[in-house]
Amino acid sequence: MTRDSSEGGGPNSSCSRTQWPVALAGVSETVVTTLGPNDRWNVAALGVHAPDGDGPATATTWGRTRTWRNFRERGGGYVQFTRDPLDFAEAALSVWEEDEPILDSADAWVEVEAMRRDSGTEGDTQWVEWALEPVDSGVERRVVPTTNRGHAAVVEATVAASRLDVPSYDRGTLLDRLAYFESVVETAGSERERAAYERVRELVDAEW
Repeated sequence: MTRDSSEGGGPNSSCSRTQWPVALAGVSETVVTTLGPNDRWNVAALGVHAPDGDGPATATTWGRTRTWRNFRERGGGYVQFTRDPLDFAEAALSVWEEDEPILDSADAWVEVEAMRRDSGTEGDTQWVEWALEPVDSGVERRVVPTTNRGHAAVVEATVAASRLDVPSYDRGTLLDRLAYFESVVETAGSERERAAYERVRELVDAEW
């Protein structure tokens, strides 16, 4: 696997030691790997918020998750940009560990330092906002982007599924969303999106 590093300021922050390999805008749905106490890499979904002005990119962890623990204890991890819907669904909803930090499906990756920036609670859930400073990055493959509604539906389904047991969200509404997203995957998705949605069903203890 080729991992080309770059030095100097990136397009989003003049003080970064290396640059993000993509132009961040809004919230980018990524996969992050963080090193756990068992020296294995935990794989999870992570929404990365684009920098606001000259500030850093940020991400928020909700609850005492493995990513929260590993950011706190290890100080960073590897943010990865992948188009693979099955990997994303697995990262978002299951406990997944790997021996190496970079996934085969990653088109690009960024090693980041994660620094606690803010924290609070919403309902009974603790949240922590982390500033993400890139220290190394690489591009594994360059692709021409395409728009696939099935892929977007898988991503949205993982968000809805992750909220099913959160009291502040209406479960019936979430199940209706999951049923709708499934219809989009069936209509517009590829075989990989359909496999990803089937995995969502396997990982979620609910019927819709």
